Amino acid sequence: MAGSATAYKQLNRIGPDVLVYSRLKAFEGAITVTPNDLPESFASQEFPTFALTSGADANFFRILTTMQNMWDALQEVSKGMGGRRERVKPADLLNIVMDIPPLPIQRWIVKIVRAVDEQIAALDNEAEAAMRVRDGLLGEFTAVAPSGTKPLGALCAAIGSGPSWAAKDESSVPSEGAWTVVKITNTKPNGSFDLSELAYVKGLPARTRVIGPTTLVMIRTNGNRTRIGNVYLPPEEVYGAAVSAFQFILDATDVQTRDYLYLVLRSPRVQNKMSGAASGSTGLGNLAARWLKTLNIPWPDAEVRKVQVETVKAVDAKIAAIRAEVDCLRSVRGALLSGILNRTIDIEPAELGV
Repeated sequence: MAGSATAYKQLNRIGPDVLVYSRLKAFEGAITVTPNDLPESFASQEFPTFALTSGADANFFRILTTMQNMWDALQEVSKGMGGRRERVKPADLLNIVMDIPPLPIQRWIVKIVRAVDEQIAALDNEAEAAMRVRDGLLGEFTAVAPSGTKPLGALCAAIGSGPSWAAKDESSVPSEGAWTVVKITNTKPNGSFDLSELAYVKGLPARTRVIGPTTLVMIRTNGNRTRIGNVYLPPEEVYGAAVSAFQFILDATDVQTRDYLYLVLRSPRVQNKMSGAASGSTGLGNLAARWLKTLNIPWPDAEVRKVQVETVKAVDAKIAAIRAEVDCLRSVRGALLSGILNRTIDIEPAELGV
């Protein structure tokens, strides 16, 4: 951008291997050490920068800025009225006290963490490749002639959204007469559920549709963290729970049909159809139940459907196993770093020439 396009009278020059942070969001992780191949760049005074001393390894400090204890320390020195007005002053950043090992140990830590990060990256690539295989299979399974389809409404006993309720009727604590509700905030973009914080609502209609062994949950409206048409296979823990007005419950005719619909409705081809059919303002569309009931679903012979479901389930299991390994490695990475820095994990200084 041209200098005339900004009201700032002075900018900070940013080069390679310098510490830079956001005064406003540092405690949320907006802090890093720039890469060593960064071209000359500039930032406003909201992004203070610091050169590292000769006793500081840039790669080590880049890792340090990703740790929770660093973010916690930044939170403690944040000052201001209200969460969105809190700022970290440069002097307060420099006064943070942390255990920083000698330079040889910093470099040793970088080597260890880099090896873990490379393994995490390789597993992420493997998971992405498996997802492309899955999407290819789903695309192949859903590329059929209209004569080989059935409307979704014919494959479901019922399709409908959940009820609305007043904020005063919702609680995070279960109570007598309250319904358990799975909200959009309990769904993740990757198709899984987060059931750590369920809602409990009083006064829902007696005929409210609930989750059961043959149902799927689908997002019916766009939002900051949702996509129209995202479909979820509910775990047994939420059988009997209701959903919000921003979600559909699709009650399939049987478990086998539910499993097949879960496969088809997640395919890129069908997902794109649902996104295109959403009505409403840009970015805030809604999917209509009456349209959803007319959505044509590929419907091959029962044996073909069974093979397709089993094939995709196998790929999904592979993806889940890879993701679990990645999560485990990330936990190991964090524990290793914390243990070395707080000295609960011993290393032999003689081997490092310290």
